[in-house]
Amino acid sequence: MMFQPSSGAIFSLKKSESVRINIYSQICSPHPNLLNCQHGRRLPLYGIHSTTGADPFYWMRVILASNRGTVMELGITPIVTSGLVMQLLAGSKIIEVDNSVREDRALLNGAQKLLGILIAVGEAVAYVLSGMYGSVGQLGVGNAILIIIQLCFAGIIVICLDELLQKGYGLGSGISLFIATNICENIIWKAFSPTTINSGRGAEFEGAVIAMFHLLITRTDKVRALREAFYRQNLPNVTNLLATVLIFLIVIYFQGFRVVLPVRSKNARGQQGSYPIKLFYTSNMPIILQSALVSNLYFISQLLYRKYSGNFLVNLLGKWKESEYSGGQFIPVGGLAYYVTAPASLADMAANPFHALFYLVFMLSACALFSKTWIEVSGSSAKDVAKQLKEQQMVMPGHRDSNLQKELNRYIPTAAAFGGMCIGALTVLADFMGAIGSGTGILLAVTIIYQYFETFEKERASELGFFGL
Repeated sequence: MMFQPSSGAIFSLKKSESVRINIYSQICSPHPNLLNCQHGRRLPLYGIHSTTGADPFYWMRVILASNRGTVMELGITPIVTSGLVMQLLAGSKIIEVDNSVREDRALLNGAQKLLGILIAVGEAVAYVLSGMYGSVGQLGVGNAILIIIQLCFAGIIVICLDELLQKGYGLGSGISLFIATNICENIIWKAFSPTTINSGRGAEFEGAVIAMFHLLITRTDKVRALREAFYRQNLPNVTNLLATVLIFLIVIYFQGFRVVLPVRSKNARGQQGSYPIKLFYTSNMPIILQSALVSNLYFISQLLYRKYSGNFLVNLLGKWKESEYSGGQFIPVGGLAYYVTAPASLADMAANPFHALFYLVFMLSACALFSKTWIEVSGSSAKDVAKQLKEQQMVMPGHRDSNLQKELNRYIPTAAAFGGMCIGALTVLADFMGAIGSGTGILLAVTIIYQYFETFEKERASELGFFGL
């Protein structure tokens, strides 16, 4: 018998969904020098002429599971936005919903799906009319309509797949699955991509592993070929890949750190259970909240810098320039936006040690603070957990009911703050080592996959128990 902390299942559909969904819509993405949207690995939109130039949603694409210039341009945005709107309407009592009544739940779910489809249509029209793929005059009316239909159809398929998982035909939620799949696909592609890119030294394979074997076969100096495969610039290299694997293993290892408190039922004699308090008590919420804060800063800073680049306060917030490696995308080069961005490489760290130190301190303090704050707003603080256990008629052996909150206070705030710092430290380590997909992406992928593993184990254990095995 196991009682899991409510904060451990961040990506399941729970009472904190309205807060969680709001966070889903904003997050950082990989380093600019690793951005490369290759249509060869995805289904491109038919009718578009070009996707060059600045991408206004560049900083959000990892968490939204979207890819520019493909049918997954909208990603999970329609699901997330419709869920947020319906939760806000229900929470503010603008619409009356009784979750204990099956018909009310079904109506709310149906309304959410319908709103998701309408949002997908609205976003598709807005994308085309705003000139994301070129002006409508250049595209032609026929191509513009075809692009809108493709985006709408893809949005409906994503909504249907999410519904399929929610109805019990799979594990977890579609939102978390799409995010994890997108991040893992990006890592696999950067490791084994067969496409070639001309970076000024001739055609090179994009995939780190493929490039290594190609260099070993074609170069006579094998030592120099290996050195280039491990340390080549502006394209994924073997060092990036090994760093990614190392961070994966470290995060999985840390997932096992927990304190298990014994509990027993007041009513059922002999019924024993346990309440585990994990090191990552708030799961990946600290890094999501931190990334939401930073992405908002990026958005505001870019907007102001383009219009008022000569203003001192605007420059203090952030200076931007176009990156030569990311197809017109702007990257921070000064101000606060620059210092809260991870250094692009070890050479960048050595050249700007203050930047690296500031980023480290910011990440650790922000993640610890957000983790402590999250347990209060999500109903997973010591007080809330003690109340939940009392409602379930559970007590801790050797302790009075009045001491339950005090005992939980010894562990939960410490686990939240220290776990948040560990999440921040792992993100910084991944960024400093140049791991593929950025520290944020890797942390999200590993925690989501681990939650799926735990869900699978629980399902298997319950099935074995059902059959009496």
